[in-house]
Amino acid sequence: MNQFKRFLPDVIAIVLFVLISFVYFLPAVSEGRILAQHDAVAGIGAGHEMQDYLEKTGERTRWTNAIFGGMPTYQMSPSYDSTDTLSFIQKIYHLFLPTYVWYVFVMLLGFYILLRAFDFKAWMATLGAVIWAFSSYFFIIIAAGHIWKFVALAYIPPTIAGMVLAYRGKYLWGGIVTALFVALQITANHPQMSYYFLFVMLFMAIAYGVSAWKEKQMPRFLKASGVLVIAGLVGVCINLSNLYHTYEYSKETMRGKSELVKENTADQTDSGLERSYITQWSYGIGETFSLLVPNVKGGASVPLAQNEKAMEKADPAYMGLYSQLGQYWGEQPGTSGPVYVGAFVMFLFILGLFLVKGPMKWALVAGTVFSILLSWGHNFMGLTNFFIDYIPMYSKFRAVSSILVIAEFTIPLLAIMALKEVVERPALFRERSQAFYISFVLTGGLALLFALAPSFFFPSYVSTMEMSALKQAIPADQLAPILINLEDMRQAIFTSDAWRSFFIVLIGFVLVIIYCTKRMKASVLIATLTLLCLADMWNVNKRYLYDEQFVAKGTEMQPFMQPSPTDKEILKDQTLDYRVLNLSVNTFNENNTAYWHKSIGGYHAAKLRRYQEIIEEHIQGEIASLYDKLPTVGGDMEQVDATLTPVLNMLNTRYIIFPLQGGNTVPLFNPHALGNAWFVDEVKYVDNANEEIEALHHNNPALTAVVDKKFAAQVKQTDAQRDSLSVITLTDYQPNALRYEVDSPKGGTVVFAEIYYPGWRSYIDGQEVEHGRADYILRAMNVPSGKHTIEFKFDPQSLHVTEAVAFTALALLALGVLAAVLLRICKKRRAEVKQ
Repeated sequence: MNQFKRFLPDVIAIVLFVLISFVYFLPAVSEGRILAQHDAVAGIGAGHEMQDYLEKTGERTRWTNAIFGGMPTYQMSPSYDSTDTLSFIQKIYHLFLPTYVWYVFVMLLGFYILLRAFDFKAWMATLGAVIWAFSSYFFIIIAAGHIWKFVALAYIPPTIAGMVLAYRGKYLWGGIVTALFVALQITANHPQMSYYFLFVMLFMAIAYGVSAWKEKQMPRFLKASGVLVIAGLVGVCINLSNLYHTYEYSKETMRGKSELVKENTADQTDSGLERSYITQWSYGIGETFSLLVPNVKGGASVPLAQNEKAMEKADPAYMGLYSQLGQYWGEQPGTSGPVYVGAFVMFLFILGLFLVKGPMKWALVAGTVFSILLSWGHNFMGLTNFFIDYIPMYSKFRAVSSILVIAEFTIPLLAIMALKEVVERPALFRERSQAFYISFVLTGGLALLFALAPSFFFPSYVSTMEMSALKQAIPADQLAPILINLEDMRQAIFTSDAWRSFFIVLIGFVLVIIYCTKRMKASVLIATLTLLCLADMWNVNKRYLYDEQFVAKGTEMQPFMQPSPTDKEILKDQTLDYRVLNLSVNTFNENNTAYWHKSIGGYHAAKLRRYQEIIEEHIQGEIASLYDKLPTVGGDMEQVDATLTPVLNMLNTRYIIFPLQGGNTVPLFNPHALGNAWFVDEVKYVDNANEEIEALHHNNPALTAVVDKKFAAQVKQTDAQRDSLSVITLTDYQPNALRYEVDSPKGGTVVFAEIYYPGWRSYIDGQEVEHGRADYILRAMNVPSGKHTIEFKFDPQSLHVTEAVAFTALALLALGVLAAVLLRICKKRRAEVKQ
């Protein structure tokens, strides 16, 4: 009974979290509706070949030819046998709740666990969980379909909870919790979020170290740090298969350094990503006030005409224009919504600067400032360049604005610490009244000034890019009145939210004062503040994740329910392996084509860098040539010169889906496609990547293979010339295994229409041989005369090694849990004996 009473507040909190999570998604969840986000639908298309292979063989393929001519599946389907156990643990942690409901539930539960580790009372921890979990960014990324990112963020607070437990002397449980949630966090497969929070953990570790030094407890600090290092390594090792292969794969992707030497060297980084690409999504300096006022820059990039406040000020003469202009007027290329942590939460955070004592406060403040400054990206390029050039791995990640997730963690954590001080010592208001009033002025007062004098703080309500577009589209004499009306509309959006934030801060401030003057109980204060913060943040989140976005289950599969007439016509071709170029869609931003065919295009954030360079240097130009030529020849590919599409031909692009009027399409057979493999007359060696990619402009791939001299040992020039008697045929196709039969009187050099990637192993008649790279992205090898069987297999040995390590780490974690439980039982029995 005593144990039940002890855990009853936690049970109540968990039940409350379940209810809150259910209510947010009603009625969509009760009706079985789902979000059909672009990324999720794209994943279905890209993953169809992988899923089909799994169903047929019961095994996972680590390679697919469905998109971009072929690529590893490491970042498309990061699942391994060693992580299946973690998947079951996750379901238990989620309480087997429905999708969407468990998203919010785990976000609430994770921060609650953290605050309980800090020794907060259950009701205070519940409020803290709410103000963390309902930060706007989390709901925005759910709506956008960035679920991996969301789940990784949800596991970060309980990971840090393990750290807190360890530094509080609970070494074993601290280590177990840390190892478990490090493992779950990495399984979520969004290393960017995990990387960012390493900085937070570093700041917090320093804070604990400073406290230990002052209290002469350094041995205890070092012991806890050692436990955490071991726990972190166990969590990492459980995911070693994913981490290692992601690392290896990253070298070959756009995150890796290009072999091309480009003219704009100032934009280059050691990682391979350009500075301009890394900082493309940089938070504006003024935009940072969205932490306090959500619509400080208009909110999301949605049509202005959808905003009621704006349309109250709209001139009817310009209504057509306002359906084309966006609500957002910041300097980012676009946004799904702002980072809003709650107006009253910001008040408590500022108050915490005055009331909370100790190194932990400064760790959280440092994390907040660090996050904000780096989120500015190209708006604060000195600091950004320093991190890109000197901080390991920082340059691997793009969209620097997303580092604001750190502020979304540190702000509510310091805020709830400040409220704890107030609740435990209401006399603080009398002793430190200036701190309360200054905090109110810096938050509520600032929001009031925004509402009263919006032009003073933000003189322009049109972004640079938008102004440039308007000047090009509208005559100068007509533009001035439009800009005046546009300013009125956007000021209405801004001031409406500024007033809103002012009143939220005012209400919260008054509630705190009433409590401090002993006219309200602590439980009532926490309950009312929970409702205030929940209502505030709930309302903002419903702007970006709302019921109307949910559609009937199965809608996400509609693009894949039936092949189009064009798809059906192409699918009549039962040839084992060929590729399709779809010109009726945005070729490099969709995966619907990949569901039915092996696509030249596709959509994925981690495509192979060499393939992207081929797209930019060759394929885009060849596509433009097809658009120009095909209408003039009536869509007859026979009339298209093969020299217009050499790269598409060497990629065995057998069909081209061409758009017609009325939304219809037609499949065009490409007679110039070179097939699965072919003998060439000549090998042309070049000195570097620039020469290799340039040579393809002047090369006939059917006759000559362009080879970087570093592959001269694998792809040798031979005296053998192509002849009509030489035949090479693909006889068996699997995404991760290809078999060819060769019959050639002379032998020679063969080029395969398959993407070159380290890890593929090649065999001739069962004997392993080396193959090389040709034509910048393809495979090539020398084949002796006679009849032979050639095989390519993709089953890296590293997979088996890392899986063995991962299972060992899982066993260590299980032993740790067993040890902790047995020690708890022994401790309890000793206590009973003493009684």
